[in-house]
Amino acid sequence: MEKMEQQAEIIQINIAGEDKPGVTSSLTDILARYDAYVLDIGQANIHQSLSLGILFKTTSDRSGEIMKELLFKSYELGINIRFKPIPEEQYTYWVGQQGKNRHIITLLGRELTARQIAEATKIIAQQHLNIDSIHRLTGRIPLEPDARAPKACIELSVRGTPDDKDQMQSALMKLSNSYGIDISFQRDDIYRRSRRLICFDMDSTLIQTEVIDELADRAGVGNQVRAITESAMRGEIDFKESFTRRVALLKGLDESVMNEIAHNLPLTEGLERMMRVLKRVGYKTAILSGGFTYFGRSLQQRFGFDYVYANELEIADGKLTGHYLGDIVDGQRKAELLRLLCQFEGINIAQAVAVGDGANDLPMLNIAGLGIAFHAKPKVKATAGQSISTIGIDGVLYFLGLKDSWIE
Repeated sequence: MEKMEQQAEIIQINIAGEDKPGVTSSLTDILARYDAYVLDIGQANIHQSLSLGILFKTTSDRSGEIMKELLFKSYELGINIRFKPIPEEQYTYWVGQQGKNRHIITLLGRELTARQIAEATKIIAQQHLNIDSIHRLTGRIPLEPDARAPKACIELSVRGTPDDKDQMQSALMKLSNSYGIDISFQRDDIYRRSRRLICFDMDSTLIQTEVIDELADRAGVGNQVRAITESAMRGEIDFKESFTRRVALLKGLDESVMNEIAHNLPLTEGLERMMRVLKRVGYKTAILSGGFTYFGRSLQQRFGFDYVYANELEIADGKLTGHYLGDIVDGQRKAELLRLLCQFEGINIAQAVAVGDGANDLPMLNIAGLGIAFHAKPKVKATAGQSISTIGIDGVLYFLGLKDSWIE
Protein backbone atom coordinates (compact mmCIF):
# COMPACT_ATOMS: atom_id res chain seq x y z
CA MET A 1 0.00 0.00 0.00
CA GLU A 2 1.43 3.39 -1.00
CA LYS A 3 2.30 5.79 1.77
CA MET A 4 0.10 8.88 1.75
CA GLU A 5 1.90 12.17 1.03
CA GLN A 6 1.78 14.35 4.11
CA GLN A 7 0.39 17.86 3.77
CA ALA A 8 2.65 20.77 4.70
CA GLU A 9 1.59 22.97 7.63
CA ILE A 10 2.86 26.39 8.65
CA ILE A 11 2.54 27.19 12.34
CA GLN A 12 3.39 30.34 14.27
CA ILE A 13 4.19 30.10 17.97
CA ASN A 14 4.30 33.08 20.32
CA ILE A 15 6.02 32.72 23.66
CA ALA A 16 5.80 35.16 26.57
CA GLY A 17 7.14 34.96 30.08
CA GLU A 18 10.13 35.58 32.32
CA ASP A 19 13.38 35.97 30.43
CA LYS A 20 15.87 33.27 31.39
CA PRO A 21 18.75 31.41 29.74
CA GLY A 22 17.86 28.35 27.69
CA VAL A 23 14.32 29.17 26.56
CA THR A 24 15.13 29.55 22.85
CA SER A 25 17.51 26.59 22.94
CA SER A 26 14.94 24.25 24.52
CA LEU A 27 12.15 25.15 22.11
CA THR A 28 14.20 25.04 18.92
CA ASP A 29 15.69 21.70 20.01
CA ILE A 30 12.19 20.22 19.82
CA LEU A 31 11.72 21.65 16.33
CA ALA A 32 15.08 20.22 15.31
CA ARG A 33 14.22 16.70 16.46
CA TYR A 34 11.18 16.72 14.18
CA ASP A 35 13.09 18.31 11.24
CA ALA A 36 10.83 21.37 11.31
CA TYR A 37 11.95 24.15 8.98
CA VAL A 38 12.24 27.57 10.69
CA LEU A 39 10.83 30.23 8.35
CA ASP A 40 11.23 33.20 10.68
CA ILE A 41 12.24 33.96 14.25
CA GLY A 42 12.27 37.11 16.35
CA GLN A 43 12.79 37.97 20.00
CA ALA A 44 12.43 41.07 22.17
CA ASN A 45 13.06 41.74 25.84
CA ILE A 46 11.63 44.47 28.06
CA HIS A 47 12.81 44.53 31.65
CA GLN A 48 12.91 40.79 32.46
CA SER A 49 10.04 39.81 30.17
CA LEU A 50 10.57 37.74 27.04
CA SER A 51 8.56 37.88 23.83
CA LEU A 52 9.61 35.24 21.30
CA GLY A 53 8.00 34.35 17.99
CA ILE A 54 8.87 31.41 15.73
CA LEU A 55 7.29 30.59 12.38
CA PHE A 56 8.00 27.05 11.17
CA LYS A 57 6.97 24.58 8.50
CA THR A 58 6.35 20.90 9.16
CA THR A 59 4.06 18.10 7.95
CA SER A 60 0.61 17.14 9.19
CA ASP A 61 1.83 13.85 10.68
CA ARG A 62 4.35 15.67 12.89
CA SER A 63 2.60 18.92 13.79
CA GLY A 64 0.53 17.41 16.61
CA GLU A 65 3.53 15.86 18.35
CA ILE A 66 5.56 19.05 17.94
CA MET A 67 2.86 21.22 19.51
CA LYS A 68 2.37 18.72 22.35
CA GLU A 69 6.07 18.70 23.22
CA LEU A 70 6.30 22.49 22.94
CA LEU A 71 3.33 22.81 25.28
CA PHE A 72 4.90 20.48 27.89
CA LYS A 73 8.26 22.24 27.63
CA SER A 74 6.70 25.70 28.02
CA TYR A 75 4.90 24.49 31.16
CA GLU A 76 8.20 23.15 32.49
CA LEU A 77 9.91 26.49 31.76
CA GLY A 78 7.10 28.55 33.29
CA ILE A 79 6.27 30.43 30.09
CA ASN A 80 3.09 30.92 28.06
CA ILE A 81 2.80 29.62 24.50
CA ARG A 82 0.20 30.17 21.78
CA PHE A 83 -0.15 28.37 18.44
CA LYS A 84 -1.55 29.83 15.22
CA PRO A 85 -1.84 28.03 11.86
CA ILE A 86 -0.86 30.20 8.88
CA PRO A 87 -2.49 29.58 5.47
CA GLU A 88 0.06 29.11 2.70
CA GLU A 89 -1.35 31.94 0.60
CA GLN A 90 -1.12 34.32 3.56
CA TYR A 91 2.51 33.34 4.12
CA THR A 92 3.31 33.74 0.40
CA TYR A 93 1.85 37.26 0.39
CA TRP A 94 3.88 38.15 3.47
CA VAL A 95 7.10 36.96 1.81
CA GLY A 96 6.30 39.10 -1.23
CA GLN A 97 6.24 42.24 0.93
CA GLN A 98 9.83 41.66 2.09
CA GLY A 99 12.12 44.67 1.91
CA LYS A 100 9.57 46.95 0.24
CA ASN A 101 9.17 50.58 1.25
CA ARG A 102 10.69 50.56 4.68
CA HIS A 103 11.37 53.70 6.71
CA ILE A 104 13.02 54.56 10.01
CA ILE A 105 11.36 57.11 12.27
CA THR A 106 13.48 58.39 15.16
CA LEU A 107 11.98 60.24 18.14
CA LEU A 108 14.53 62.24 20.14
CA GLY A 109 14.30 64.67 23.04
CA ARG A 110 15.35 65.52 26.57
CA GLU A 111 12.67 63.02 27.56
CA LEU A 112 9.97 61.07 25.74
CA THR A 113 6.45 60.89 27.15
CA ALA A 114 3.55 58.59 26.39
CA ARG A 115 1.71 61.53 24.80
CA GLN A 116 4.58 62.28 22.41
CA ILE A 117 4.79 58.63 21.36
CA ALA A 118 0.99 58.40 21.00
CA GLU A 119 0.84 61.46 18.73
CA ALA A 120 3.73 60.25 16.55
CA THR A 121 2.32 56.76 16.12
CA LYS A 122 -1.12 58.23 15.36
CA ILE A 123 0.41 60.02 12.36
CA ILE A 124 2.04 56.75 11.28
CA ALA A 125 -1.30 54.91 11.50
CA GLN A 126 -3.12 57.66 9.60
CA GLN A 127 -0.69 57.12 6.71
CA HIS A 128 -1.47 53.36 6.78
CA LEU A 129 2.08 52.41 7.72
CA ASN A 130 2.72 49.40 9.93
CA ILE A 131 5.25 49.45 12.78
CA ASP A 132 7.44 46.34 12.54
CA SER A 133 9.71 47.03 15.51
CA ILE A 134 10.58 49.64 18.14
CA HIS A 135 14.02 49.95 19.73
CA ARG A 136 15.33 52.22 22.46
CA LEU A 137 18.65 53.81 21.41
CA THR A 138 19.45 55.64 24.64
CA GLY A 139 20.34 53.84 27.87
CA ARG A 140 17.97 52.42 30.45
CA ILE A 141 16.17 55.05 32.51
CA PRO A 142 16.84 55.19 36.30
CA LEU A 143 13.90 55.97 38.59
CA GLU A 144 15.78 58.86 40.22
CA PRO A 145 15.42 61.96 38.00
CA ASP A 146 18.88 63.26 38.95
CA ALA A 147 20.49 60.03 37.70
CA ARG A 148 18.90 60.18 34.24
CA ALA A 149 20.79 61.10 31.09
CA PRO A 150 19.58 64.41 29.58
CA LYS A 151 18.27 62.69 26.45
CA ALA A 152 15.91 59.94 25.32
CA CYS A 153 15.53 58.29 21.93
CA ILE A 154 13.54 55.48 20.33
CA GLU A 155 13.67 54.20 16.75
CA LEU A 156 10.65 52.81 14.90
CA SER A 157 10.99 50.59 11.83
CA VAL A 158 7.87 51.01 9.69
CA ARG A 159 6.71 49.29 6.51
CA GLY A 160 4.54 50.57 3.70
CA THR A 161 4.15 53.60 1.46
CA PRO A 162 2.75 56.79 3.03
CA ASP A 163 -0.54 57.91 1.51
CA ASP A 164 0.86 61.44 1.33
CA LYS A 165 4.55 61.75 2.23
CA ASP A 166 4.58 65.57 2.19
CA GLN A 167 1.53 65.73 4.44
CA MET A 168 3.11 63.19 6.78
CA GLN A 169 6.36 65.14 7.07
CA SER A 170 4.38 68.34 7.65
CA ALA A 171 2.41 66.63 10.43
CA LEU A 172 5.61 65.29 12.02
CA MET A 173 7.18 68.76 11.93
CA LYS A 174 4.11 70.29 13.55
CA LEU A 175 4.24 67.60 16.22
CA SER A 176 7.94 68.31 16.76
CA ASN A 177 7.30 72.01 17.30
CA SER A 178 4.24 71.50 19.52
CA TYR A 179 5.66 68.79 21.79
CA GLY A 180 9.34 69.72 21.93
CA ILE A 181 10.82 66.61 20.33
CA ASP A 182 12.98 65.99 17.27
CA ILE A 183 11.70 63.56 14.64
CA SER A 184 13.67 62.03 11.80
CA PHE A 185 11.94 60.28 8.89
CA GLN A 186 14.40 58.34 6.70
CA ARG A 187 14.10 55.72 4.00
CA ASP A 188 15.61 52.48 5.30
CA ASP A 189 17.93 51.44 2.49
CA ILE A 190 21.53 50.36 2.00
CA TYR A 191 22.79 53.96 2.07
CA ARG A 192 21.10 54.75 5.36
CA ARG A 193 23.03 51.84 6.86
CA SER A 194 26.39 52.80 5.33
CA ARG A 195 26.97 56.51 5.95
CA ARG A 196 30.68 57.31 5.68
CA LEU A 197 31.18 61.09 5.61
CA ILE A 198 29.73 63.81 7.85
CA CYS A 199 30.18 67.50 6.99
CA PHE A 200 29.51 70.22 9.56
CA ASP A 201 29.00 73.93 9.47
CA MET A 202 31.07 75.56 12.22
CA ASP A 203 29.60 78.80 13.61
CA SER A 204 26.43 78.18 15.67
CA THR A 205 26.74 74.47 14.90
CA LEU A 206 30.01 73.11 16.28
CA ILE A 207 30.50 76.23 18.38
CA GLN A 208 27.94 78.41 20.11
CA THR A 209 28.95 81.71 18.58
CA GLU A 210 29.47 83.56 15.31
CA VAL A 211 33.22 84.18 15.21
CA ILE A 212 33.00 87.21 12.96
CA ASP A 213 30.86 88.94 15.60
CA GLU A 214 33.47 88.10 18.25
CA LEU A 215 36.23 89.55 16.06
CA ALA A 216 34.16 92.63 15.25
CA ASP A 217 33.46 93.34 18.92
CA ARG A 218 37.18 93.11 19.71
CA ALA A 219 37.92 95.44 16.78
CA GLY A 220 35.31 97.94 17.99
CA VAL A 221 33.12 97.57 14.88
CA GLY A 222 30.49 95.17 16.21
CA ASN A 223 27.47 97.35 15.40
CA GLN A 224 28.68 98.04 11.86
CA VAL A 225 29.29 94.37 11.13
CA ARG A 226 25.86 93.39 12.49
CA ALA A 227 24.20 96.07 10.35
CA ILE A 228 25.81 94.59 7.22
CA THR A 229 24.73 91.10 8.27
CA GLU A 230 21.13 92.26 8.72
CA SER A 231 21.19 93.98 5.32
CA ALA A 232 22.30 90.71 3.71
CA MET A 233 19.56 88.79 5.52
CA ARG A 234 16.99 91.25 4.11
CA GLY A 235 18.31 90.49 0.62
CA GLU A 236 19.62 94.01 0.04
CA ILE A 237 23.17 92.75 -0.68
CA ASP A 238 24.48 89.30 -1.55
CA PHE A 239 26.68 87.11 0.66
CA LYS A 240 29.90 87.91 -1.21
CA GLU A 241 29.47 91.67 -0.83
CA SER A 242 28.45 91.42 2.82
CA PHE A 243 31.40 89.13 3.57
CA THR A 244 33.89 91.42 1.81
CA ARG A 245 32.61 94.50 3.65
CA ARG A 246 32.64 92.79 7.04
CA VAL A 247 36.17 91.45 6.62
CA ALA A 248 37.38 94.92 5.55
CA LEU A 249 36.19 96.33 8.88
CA LEU A 250 38.51 93.93 10.73
CA LYS A 251 41.63 95.57 9.28
CA GLY A 252 44.35 96.12 11.89
CA LEU A 253 43.08 93.57 14.42
CA ASP A 254 46.03 91.82 16.07
CA GLU A 255 46.50 88.09 15.41
CA SER A 256 46.83 87.50 19.16
CA VAL A 257 43.12 88.34 19.48
CA MET A 258 42.30 85.50 17.06
CA ASN A 259 44.47 83.14 19.07
CA GLU A 260 42.70 84.12 22.30
CA ILE A 261 39.25 83.63 20.77
CA ALA A 262 40.29 80.27 19.27
CA HIS A 263 41.39 78.98 22.67
CA ASN A 264 38.10 80.02 24.27
CA LEU A 265 35.52 78.96 21.70
CA PRO A 266 32.23 77.98 23.40
CA LEU A 267 31.73 74.40 22.27
CA THR A 268 28.29 73.08 21.42
CA GLU A 269 26.83 70.56 23.87
CA GLY A 270 27.75 67.00 22.91
CA LEU A 271 30.58 67.91 20.48
CA GLU A 272 33.32 66.02 22.31
CA ARG A 273 31.18 62.89 22.73
CA MET A 274 30.03 62.95 19.12
CA MET A 275 33.54 63.29 17.68
CA ARG A 276 34.93 60.59 19.97
CA VAL A 277 32.29 58.14 18.73
CA LEU A 278 32.49 59.10 15.04
CA LYS A 279 36.26 58.67 15.01
CA ARG A 280 36.01 55.35 16.83
CA VAL A 281 33.59 53.86 14.30
CA GLY A 282 35.49 55.16 11.28
CA TYR A 283 33.47 58.09 9.91
CA LYS A 284 35.30 60.76 7.91
CA THR A 285 34.46 64.24 9.21
CA ALA A 286 34.74 67.67 7.62
CA ILE A 287 34.18 71.30 8.54
CA LEU A 288 32.63 73.23 5.63
CA SER A 289 32.23 76.76 6.93
CA GLY A 290 31.53 80.28 5.80
CA GLY A 291 33.64 81.26 8.82
CA PHE A 292 37.41 81.26 9.01
CA THR A 293 40.04 78.53 8.62
CA TYR A 294 42.00 79.85 11.62
CA PHE A 295 39.25 78.65 13.96
CA GLY A 296 38.37 75.57 11.94
CA ARG A 297 41.95 74.34 12.21
CA SER A 298 41.85 74.95 15.95
CA LEU A 299 38.87 72.57 16.19
CA GLN A 300 40.60 70.15 13.83
CA GLN A 301 43.67 69.95 16.07
CA ARG A 302 41.52 69.42 19.13
CA PHE A 303 38.96 66.90 17.81
CA GLY A 304 40.58 65.31 14.76
CA PHE A 305 38.38 66.49 11.88
CA ASP A 306 39.71 65.03 8.63
CA TYR A 307 39.04 68.09 6.46
CA VAL A 308 38.61 71.83 6.99
CA TYR A 309 37.40 74.21 4.27
CA ALA A 310 36.59 77.78 5.24
CA ASN A 311 37.63 81.35 4.43
CA GLU A 312 41.26 82.38 4.84
CA LEU A 313 41.89 85.78 6.42
CA GLU A 314 45.01 87.55 5.16
CA ILE A 315 47.51 88.34 7.92
CA ALA A 316 50.57 90.57 7.48
CA ASP A 317 53.01 91.58 10.22
CA GLY A 318 50.79 89.92 12.83
CA LYS A 319 47.65 91.90 11.92
CA LEU A 320 44.59 91.39 9.72
CA THR A 321 44.82 93.26 6.43
CA GLY A 322 41.07 93.49 5.86
CA HIS A 323 41.32 91.08 2.92
CA TYR A 324 40.76 87.37 2.41
CA LEU A 325 42.62 84.81 0.32
CA GLY A 326 41.08 82.52 -2.31
CA ASP A 327 37.43 81.91 -3.09
CA ILE A 328 34.66 82.65 -0.62
CA VAL A 329 33.05 79.56 0.90
CA ASP A 330 29.35 80.31 0.51
CA GLY A 331 26.37 77.98 0.30
CA GLN A 332 27.02 76.78 -3.25
CA ARG A 333 30.72 76.26 -2.52
CA LYS A 334 29.80 74.08 0.48
CA ALA A 335 27.69 71.87 -1.80
CA GLU A 336 30.55 71.66 -4.33
CA LEU A 337 33.01 70.71 -1.58
CA LEU A 338 30.64 68.01 -0.31
CA ARG A 339 30.47 66.49 -3.81
CA LEU A 340 34.28 66.67 -4.18
CA LEU A 341 34.85 64.99 -0.82
CA CYS A 342 32.49 62.18 -1.79
CA GLN A 343 34.43 61.68 -5.02
CA PHE A 344 37.75 61.74 -3.17
CA GLU A 345 36.53 59.22 -0.58
CA GLY A 346 35.00 57.06 -3.31
CA ILE A 347 31.48 57.06 -1.85
CA ASN A 348 27.99 57.78 -3.13
CA ILE A 349 26.66 61.17 -2.01
CA ALA A 350 23.75 59.27 -0.44
CA GLN A 351 26.32 58.01 2.10
CA ALA A 352 27.09 61.59 3.18
CA VAL A 353 25.55 63.54 6.05
CA ALA A 354 25.47 67.35 6.29
CA VAL A 355 24.73 69.33 9.46
CA GLY A 356 24.20 73.09 9.68
CA ASP A 357 22.03 75.88 11.02
CA GLY A 358 21.79 78.60 8.39
CA ALA A 359 20.31 79.32 4.98
CA ASN A 360 23.77 79.04 3.40
CA ASP A 361 23.89 75.43 4.62
CA LEU A 362 20.76 74.44 2.70
CA PRO A 363 22.54 73.59 -0.59
CA MET A 364 24.66 70.93 1.14
CA LEU A 365 21.81 69.78 3.41
CA ASN A 366 19.61 69.21 0.36
CA ILE A 367 22.09 67.13 -1.66
CA ALA A 368 23.44 64.96 1.18
CA GLY A 369 21.92 61.55 1.84
CA LEU A 370 20.95 62.89 5.27
CA GLY A 371 20.67 66.64 5.85
CA ILE A 372 20.17 67.78 9.45
CA ALA A 373 19.22 71.33 10.44
CA PHE A 374 20.77 71.90 13.86
CA HIS A 375 19.05 74.43 16.18
CA ALA A 376 18.07 76.24 13.00
CA LYS A 377 15.50 78.87 12.12
CA PRO A 378 12.03 77.59 11.07
CA LYS A 379 12.63 78.16 7.34
CA VAL A 380 15.83 76.10 7.40
CA LYS A 381 14.18 73.33 9.48
CA ALA A 382 11.25 73.12 7.07
CA THR A 383 13.49 72.87 4.02
CA ALA A 384 16.03 70.43 5.48
CA GLY A 385 13.48 67.78 6.43
CA GLN A 386 15.45 66.43 9.41
CA SER A 387 16.28 68.62 12.40
CA ILE A 388 17.69 68.59 15.92
CA SER A 389 16.52 71.37 18.21
CA THR A 390 16.04 69.83 21.66
CA ILE A 391 19.45 68.37 22.59
CA GLY A 392 23.14 68.74 21.75
CA ILE A 393 24.92 67.91 18.53
CA ASP A 394 25.57 64.34 19.68
CA GLY A 395 21.92 63.78 18.73
CA VAL A 396 23.37 63.18 15.26
CA LEU A 397 24.55 59.78 16.54
CA TYR A 398 20.96 58.63 17.07
CA PHE A 399 19.88 59.75 13.59
CA LEU A 400 22.67 57.45 12.37
CA GLY A 401 21.05 54.60 14.32
CA LEU A 402 23.81 54.23 16.93
CA LYS A 403 22.80 52.96 20.38
CA ASP A 404 24.26 54.08 23.70
CA SER A 405 24.97 50.44 24.58
CA TRP A 406 27.25 50.21 21.53
CA ILE A 407 29.18 53.42 22.01
CA GLU A 408 29.54 54.08 25.73
